[in-house]
Amino acid sequence: MNKVNYDKLMQEEIDAVKESGKNKLLLHACCAPCSSSCIERLKERFDITVYFYNPNMDSEEEYLLRAKEQVRLCEQLSVKCVVEDYNPKEFLSAVTGLEKEREGGARCVKCFYLRLNKTAEYALKNGFNYFTTTLTVSPLKNADLLNKIGQKIQGERGVKFLPSDFKKGDGYKRSIELSKEYGLYRQNYCGCIFSKGE
Repeated sequence: MNKVNYDKLMQEEIDAVKESGKNKLLLHACCAPCSSSCIERLKERFDITVYFYNPNMDSEEEYLLRAKEQVRLCEQLSVKCVVEDYNPKEFLSAVTGLEKEREGGARCVKCFYLRLNKTAEYALKNGFNYFTTTLTVSPLKNADLLNKIGQKIQGERGVKFLPSDFKKGDGYKRSIELSKEYGLYRQNYCGCIFSKGE
């Protein structure tokens, strides 16, 4: 079975819309380092707003630290940023019964769906043409799974999901370079209490 090249699909979508002016894109971001190379790649083609919604964070302190760094990076890159309030109950409710799952399993699927669905909901309410996520920049995240979830939500919500695999073309490597350039805080776990334990 052939693997889907989501990076190529994204470029085809970008090429198809570039003649019609800048479309509004809501970019869900897990953290500033991961968003850095994604913003760099998309900024010329889209009117980007970064959407920081991550109720999976293990503490308010971690959430606020990552949110502060996200806002700082967006200010430096002249990109709009929306930070949702920290609400861990949304995450814990979504993953009830899956606490013992390994990272990358069913718990992560629920978490990805929760965050992308909320992003799509915000995009729809606020007149965005597209939504997508920075999560595919990580070599530890399953881009195929994330794109399938995004496409499912597109069907449910009616707002277009921009396919992506931001790790392609050295996207992850570039995010490390940009993190150093901007002096960004880089965490060493996804954010949730379960991944921290692993």
